[in-house]
Amino acid sequence: MTMADQDASEDSDLCVALVPVFQGLRRADQLQVASVATPAHLARDEIAYAAGSDVSNLLVVHTGRLKLTRSTAEGQERLVRVLGPGEFVGESAFLTGARPDHTITALEPTNVCVFRHADLARLVAAHPSIAVRMLRTLSARLNETEARLAAVTSTEVSARLADYLLTLPGRHVDGAVEVTLPMTKKDIASLLDTTPESLSRALRRLSDSGMISRRGARHIVLSDLDGLTLLAGDG
Repeated sequence: MTMADQDASEDSDLCVALVPVFQGLRRADQLQVASVATPAHLARDEIAYAAGSDVSNLLVVHTGRLKLTRSTAEGQERLVRVLGPGEFVGESAFLTGARPDHTITALEPTNVCVFRHADLARLVAAHPSIAVRMLRTLSARLNETEARLAAVTSTEVSARLADYLLTLPGRHVDGAVEVTLPMTKKDIASLLDTTPESLSRALRRLSDSGMISRRGARHIVLSDLDGLTLLAGDG
């Protein structure tokens, strides 16, 4: 094995260890899974595959982030989900054989592990627990999507924004919490099912109310956590 091959094997192994659907396997079985994974790198804004592509791979995020988008009938791009380390995409084509109805793009330099569907089918046949855990993940995604749809129809933009800000990882600063917006305002607006203009107005309202304060373009201090929580719950 060359040094490059060894590095690729180690990268795949680490990738497999991150993925919940593979974490229930024994170490020897995880190594077997890793042996059929192919590491790949995506540059920022690089498209892994587009809607309608003839792809037969499952992608697992090792480092970085991918975004899943769909186009509306009017041709607008809608952000559906952001995938981080340990999350996967491409399972729909694996389960149904249909071509994807979404596009996968790297939000930043991203390393992925690629599983061909043929190899994945053999792994599932040998380890049925992989399929069970995959279905659990898909069920959780469905519940998340239903919750988002309910929020879109029943809450104001400010409430959805408050809820989103509270879910971001942050650091404590002088009794408050500072978070960093992980995406562009356009992508966040799409995720919250609103427009960039409405998102800007909602940010301004939260700032004027004293619930948040802005530190540059992407850094936000959550000054009133109780107020944000109340707004998110009452929206």
